[in-house]
Amino acid sequence: MMNPRFLESVWLLFIKGCEERIGIPIKLQCAPITVSAAAGGLIMGTGIESSSHNFGLFQHICTAYELVLADGSLVRCTPTENSDLFYAVPWSCGTLGFLVAAEIKIVPAKKYVKLNYTPVRGLEKICERFSRESKKKDNYFVEGLVYSADEAVIMTGVLTDEAQPGQVNRIGNYWKPWFFRHVESYLKNNRSGTEYIPLRHYYHRHTKSIFWELQDIIPFGNHPLFRYAFGWMVPPKISLLKLTQGETIRKLYEQHHVVQDMLVPMKCLQRAIDVFHKEINVCICFQMLYADCYMSREEFWEMFDGSLYQKLRQKLGCKNAFPEVYDKICKAARH
Repeated sequence: MMNPRFLESVWLLFIKGCEERIGIPIKLQCAPITVSAAAGGLIMGTGIESSSHNFGLFQHICTAYELVLADGSLVRCTPTENSDLFYAVPWSCGTLGFLVAAEIKIVPAKKYVKLNYTPVRGLEKICERFSRESKKKDNYFVEGLVYSADEAVIMTGVLTDEAQPGQVNRIGNYWKPWFFRHVESYLKNNRSGTEYIPLRHYYHRHTKSIFWELQDIIPFGNHPLFRYAFGWMVPPKISLLKLTQGETIRKLYEQHHVVQDMLVPMKCLQRAIDVFHKEINVCICFQMLYADCYMSREEFWEMFDGSLYQKLRQKLGCKNAFPEVYDKICKAARH
């Protein structure tokens, strides 16, 4: 049996998904589901997955970083070596130095995820069930999709090498329904269910539909005729969509479309869902740094204790080499 604390040393162009193709049954402890995610972005930005209730964010499965600092020197940092820099690297978005390598924990992989679907109704019951399942260490994966203020499907999964005949769902095949619509079918039919999903398909379950964003780009994209004829063409590259997005379309999205990733404390989950449902407003939570930022500088720093970050920027001479993280992620601040 492979040591579960076995380390994989990667460079910054390492793309999430590469470890799935090397022919050895291993996986990252926390493998975010965005297929194009690179290790650098997952560390210096944020990476989270349905196993994070066990392993934490992507930064928490890293044991060492190597950075090129503002003066050109190469520095290695760990929890015991240059520890201040080690703990300041996550969420810094490249404003303390260039991250060139990292050591990341990997674990043995199995062929399938045995996934249980449970529809839940009532906001209090949804939050209670999600919290309860997240506390069970036997649940390797926990995910909840909320379809309205009082309707959700809670999914729990475990790794396995065996699958029941007739219950394997290769959800990643291009002709298959979008995952969030497939999950919704359990809610509409008011039934629980269990499936065995190949591990790679599970990790890319939201890839085809870009979570649920593709329905606003291709409203008929989940129709069986489209899936079978043109499903192999999706999803479009998000970077291409951004590159070809005109100013008018960008402003239209900013004014009429909300898509944000946030970290919400479990104790605030019910209140957060209630606020999102009623007002589409910001609750007390961390906003992911890869999302569009419309906060002022003061509002941004209310989310964090920036004392260590600012201390290191001063100590390492970053101010003349790298922008502050707020200036890097906020388009309005740059213009």
